[in-house]
Amino acid sequence: MKILVAPDKFKGSLSAREVAENIAIGLREVLLEAKIDIVAMADGGEGTADVICDALHGSWVNCRAHDPLGREIEARYAFVEDRKLAVMEMSAAAGMKLLRPDEYDVDRASTFGVGEMLLDATRHGANEIIVGLGGSATNDGGFGMARALGFRFLDDDDEFKEAMTELVKLTHIVTPSPGTSRPPLPEGEDRGEGNSSAVFRQLLPKIVAAADVRNPLLGENGATHVFGPQKGVKPGEIDMFEQALAKYADVVARDLHVDFRNEPGTGAAGGLGFGLMSFCGAELRSGFDVVSEAVGLESKMKDVDLVITGEGSLDRQTLEGKTPAGVSRLARKLGKRVFAIVGRANEDREARELFDGVYELGGSIAQARELLRERARELASNV
Repeated sequence: MKILVAPDKFKGSLSAREVAENIAIGLREVLLEAKIDIVAMADGGEGTADVICDALHGSWVNCRAHDPLGREIEARYAFVEDRKLAVMEMSAAAGMKLLRPDEYDVDRASTFGVGEMLLDATRHGANEIIVGLGGSATNDGGFGMARALGFRFLDDDDEFKEAMTELVKLTHIVTPSPGTSRPPLPEGEDRGEGNSSAVFRQLLPKIVAAADVRNPLLGENGATHVFGPQKGVKPGEIDMFEQALAKYADVVARDLHVDFRNEPGTGAAGGLGFGLMSFCGAELRSGFDVVSEAVGLESKMKDVDLVITGEGSLDRQTLEGKTPAGVSRLARKLGKRVFAIVGRANEDREARELFDGVYELGGSIAQARELLRERARELASNV
């Protein structure tokens, strides 16, 4: 029997590779003759850069950046030299993991550091940059990121640099001029007169925004309503943040001549998906698809008898682009049986029906390794 183990991380507990390795240990204790291949997976959330770096034999680059509250930090991203590919996670500079719970401040929290990482990768010679959109502490629509690239946001009197709710007064956006555009250009490049936002976008490397959700920027299913409360937005503040993002989107549409506010995934990472598309000409893609291609998941799956995936929580959000759903759909396409081992699973029927069987760990995070092996032994006894 040939088995492919392709899980995501168990957030706060084990990396995707650690999850896969422990499942494999449990399987081998029962299926002594089985051939087991493991591949760590991700879907654009935290862990994406690690998975792609490992699969493509990249190395890590450290750079100076600013955290969500403007403090200097050292961030890192992966670089695959033979492809001139940089792979970064926005959470490395603008993630919740960089703040204590008592520091959550969505109005001040900025993606400025993400822009600094993009610039560093560009200076490093990247021809393509993948940005994982997950784990954000921000809700600024990429406002801070764009400022780091040299865009200016003004009303009639002032330039906005801090509180994103001030964007409700935004009247115009100034694209970096020929003499001040921050990304380095090829030698001899003619910048032309009146550097437009379209020209500016062409100066950047190809950027792929990898999202693990399909929420738009605005509305009841948008960035503020769905994810804002997790970052400290109080119920009475939701309309204030929503109005600021709506005004921001209006001015972006008028001054940059693009309008992506309703595109699925633009609400990812507090609207950074919208910002990367608008200011950088990024392509917004399913994070699972991006990672799947990088690790060669389909080719690894073709010759196996069954597939096992997993994540910390199996629920309705799983259907919105998370790793287990992506693995299941690919397995079904190839006619493979597919199972999930998860930390916990709710009773969402549609999520459970993605799999031939769902095995829950139960127990505590501290027991995760042994519980993974135990559930893998149980699964192996039933196939």
